[in-house]
Amino acid sequence: MGWFGKLTLGALGFVMGGPLGAIAGAALGHHLFDKEGYPGDKLPFEQGDESQAAYFVCLFSILAKMAKADGTVTREEIGVVDRFISGLGLPEQKKQFARNIFNEAKKSPYTIDDFAVQFYRLNQARSTVLLSFMDLLFKIATADGVIHEAEEAALFRLKEIFRISDVQFSNLRSVYHRESDMHYRVLNCTKESADDEIRASYRRLVKEYHPDMIISKGMPEEFIETATKKFQEIQEAYEKVRAERGF
Repeated sequence: MGWFGKLTLGALGFVMGGPLGAIAGAALGHHLFDKEGYPGDKLPFEQGDESQAAYFVCLFSILAKMAKADGTVTREEIGVVDRFISGLGLPEQKKQFARNIFNEAKKSPYTIDDFAVQFYRLNQARSTVLLSFMDLLFKIATADGVIHEAEEAALFRLKEIFRISDVQFSNLRSVYHRESDMHYRVLNCTKESADDEIRASYRRLVKEYHPDMIISKGMPEEFIETATKKFQEIQEAYEKVRAERGF
């Protein structure tokens, strides 16, 4: 059951308090109201695992504020978060709780700083937790193929609050920026390539690696399998670049 067991609202509020406690209370209030099976003020947490609960609440609270950093939360940004939630393999109760946190934090008056400062105070003696948290945020921020300017600014602000070193931050940043550059390399292009160049290169590659084209050339079965994987990579890379550039 993990930390999604039973912890009273009073205990959770005592441990967290502040902005994270407020968001957790609001999100769990909806959770308890919408779902049967949680009597009285019992909440879906297990006693002794409050630090894991704080990590969970802070993650989706900060994701909500990052998504709203440019003024509005787009359908694409919600999709990225929802796919991330689905990919965690959580039971449905945890998934709904995560969505509730995201929605409550999104409309709350709290800022990224408010959530991050409290999370840092809870984990300042555990630098590994803070670094893993930042790594996860980078991963989610680049899920659509690019780190947007507002997201980058938010990540840098979190780096300052969490007191992550310049070297550590630079290493994380380079890892995920390289991943973004990879999509262009798959298309035989660079970030400096014009949109028309990217489209033309994509069309050439699709024609070259399309399974039907490979089969028509009488290629060995092993090559057909490799070409099919390459064809899928090309399509995925093109969708990432399209999302980044908006064409």
